[in-house]
Amino acid sequence: MFAEIIINSNAKALNKTFDYIVPKNMENTIKVGARVFVPFGKSMKLEDGFVINIKNSSEFANKEIVKIEQEESLTEDNIILAKLMARKYFCNISDCIRLMLPPGTGGKELSTRIKEKTGNFAFLKRDIDEIELLIQEGKIKSEKHIKVLRFLEQNDGIYVPDLELLTETSNSIIKTLVKNGHVEIIEKQIERNPFVHKNIEKDLPKILNEEQRKCFESISFSIENNEYSKNLIYGITGSGKTEIYLQLIQKVLEKGKDSIVLVPEISLTPQMVDRFLARFGDNVAVLHSKLSIGERYDEWQKISKGDAKIVIGARSAIFAPVKKLGIIIIDEEHDISYKSDTTPRYNAKDLAKYIAEKNNCPLVLGSATPEIVTMYHAKKGDINLFTLTKRANNSNLPNVEIVDMRNELSIGNRSMISLKLREKIEENIKNKKQTILFLNRRGYSTFIMCRECGYVAKCKNCNISLTYHMVQNKLKCHYCGFECGIISECPECKSKKIKYFGTGTQKLEDEIQKLYSEASTIRMDIDTVTRKNSHEEILNKFKNENINILIGTQMIVKGHHFPNVTLVGVIAADSSLYIEDYRAVEKTFQTLVQVAGRSGREEKGDVIIQTYNPDHYAIIDSQKQDYNLFYSQEIELRKLLNYPPFCDIILIRFSGKNLNEIQDLSHLIFKRINKVKKDDIIIYKPVPSPIDKIKNKYRWRIVLKCKLTSKILDIINYGLEDEKIKKCKDTSIVVDINPNTMN
Repeated sequence: MFAEIIINSNAKALNKTFDYIVPKNMENTIKVGARVFVPFGKSMKLEDGFVINIKNSSEFANKEIVKIEQEESLTEDNIILAKLMARKYFCNISDCIRLMLPPGTGGKELSTRIKEKTGNFAFLKRDIDEIELLIQEGKIKSEKHIKVLRFLEQNDGIYVPDLELLTETSNSIIKTLVKNGHVEIIEKQIERNPFVHKNIEKDLPKILNEEQRKCFESISFSIENNEYSKNLIYGITGSGKTEIYLQLIQKVLEKGKDSIVLVPEISLTPQMVDRFLARFGDNVAVLHSKLSIGERYDEWQKISKGDAKIVIGARSAIFAPVKKLGIIIIDEEHDISYKSDTTPRYNAKDLAKYIAEKNNCPLVLGSATPEIVTMYHAKKGDINLFTLTKRANNSNLPNVEIVDMRNELSIGNRSMISLKLREKIEENIKNKKQTILFLNRRGYSTFIMCRECGYVAKCKNCNISLTYHMVQNKLKCHYCGFECGIISECPECKSKKIKYFGTGTQKLEDEIQKLYSEASTIRMDIDTVTRKNSHEEILNKFKNENINILIGTQMIVKGHHFPNVTLVGVIAADSSLYIEDYRAVEKTFQTLVQVAGRSGREEKGDVIIQTYNPDHYAIIDSQKQDYNLFYSQEIELRKLLNYPPFCDIILIRFSGKNLNEIQDLSHLIFKRINKVKKDDIIIYKPVPSPIDKIKNKYRWRIVLKCKLTSKILDIINYGLEDEKIKKCKDTSIVVDINPNTMN
């Protein structure tokens, strides 16, 4: 018996199978998906890999498999998916396989991988009646012994250190009880519980309104009949999409099946997790990067063993090892975090469709501002569309007002806070209501310039301006992390005329504190959420301590429900309108509608949008909170310019320290693709990327526009197959399908 094995390596040259002999003693245990350790090349060190196929003959096998790691085996379906992903996303099969392994087990050395954490637990060895008789007969006399035994009557199977703490006893007392045959110690797994700090009250299902009920019943039909269906719940902010998810999952649980719920940046949406815990308790497992590796490993094991039937997580949770999948739900489906920016550059929504189809279960997408591509397919009839037009608690959408900041300048107001917003904040503070101020730039000033010669302080590693952070009194690069001291003199012309331009969240917080010295403020951006659970601490503090003003970036937009927030101010609504991305307008509209939805969840709310472009349709449509109007305008523009959904955009990125090599390789690939391309492929010549240097590496790109098909994948793969490209080690080449950013 022989096994085809793919070595766990990032090297492109190793993205192929190698044949190995299966020893006789492994023939009954070897299977497709097994993780194995094998001798490879001239090295004495064993390499790990995965069995891709098993066969009866081989011309090439001359070495044996040394070890099978049973606990980390994958299924045959995992291997099939990994192969499909590798082809579609232009990466190694092993890159995809690693996503499907338990967290912390991807290392090559067995000794370095995360395993179950075990500990000693105390159990009564005699039954309770027998112990009581021994106490009455005076055969157990010690008060400390009796105290421990009586405690174990109520808490049998307790972790020994906890038993010592709660009974105020020593380990020697417990050892004596073990010696006398009253207690036994058993080594068991200790579950690293990420929810140990939470105290959540049980929640009961809510009565659905007519719109919610129709949506629920239609998707329930797919659950009942084990049918694949693709569904979009398009509902205004606060319309009760989550309640529909919860009741659909209850339906799936009743059928004995599992659910996967994907949410964007789960660590920033603790309220969503809390709702699931309140409804389903220990049936919930959570997977996200803010958990420790040990916690993630234990959550993965809970899922694998069937102890948790509901998985909530960021995009990688789509690979969770559920046994009987009954539904996949993707909340805030428009969010760009479902598309990976690192290898493999997969889109979780595409994989969810494939997995749901394979498991004959419904896929549910939900959003108040669906991605344009998703809505296009819904309107075409490829996706079932359900519309929720009413807020679940019958509250009204907030009143949205646009403030033209050009008028503010004309009346002499050079502050970043308009007079209208200033007035509304004062009113809110007086009425003991809360305010959220949104500005999608962190730091104090966005760039530093000499007004004498025009010099701009830039990162020494990246072709990008440095941002001033006042708290640390430093200039920082948000791409590579480089930082340096502040500049008081121009290094070019020695002028002292150094000006700090632009606005970040630190500067906004500083100005708010000067304007409203009596008000309490709190800031939430990437600089304030570095510690574990710090995001949740900030949100809880804002809510529970009724802090007047929350200042934040994109983090405060998503899924938060604050009953006392009645005012949202958007400081620079147009800051994302003109970035080099065909989705810039869509992202701006989505952000404005989502952040506006934080206001007036239970009381009348107001939103102030400050802008220098009050006539732009993204700004006007967000004021009206009219998604359909925005969609009709945006889809016409996309059609005219041949952007998704009318085509796919494929970006081939080149990065490295040798500029000449990058130029040579990019032109070589351009020529190879251009030679075999069809009429329906538009390919643009290689050019430097908009940000042409990051972390001391030059960056170039090739852009293709076409409909992604199997034939297109073959053409691009042909373009990358030249021997000169394969041998090149100094230049990184990445292919990205419909990337999040064109930079």
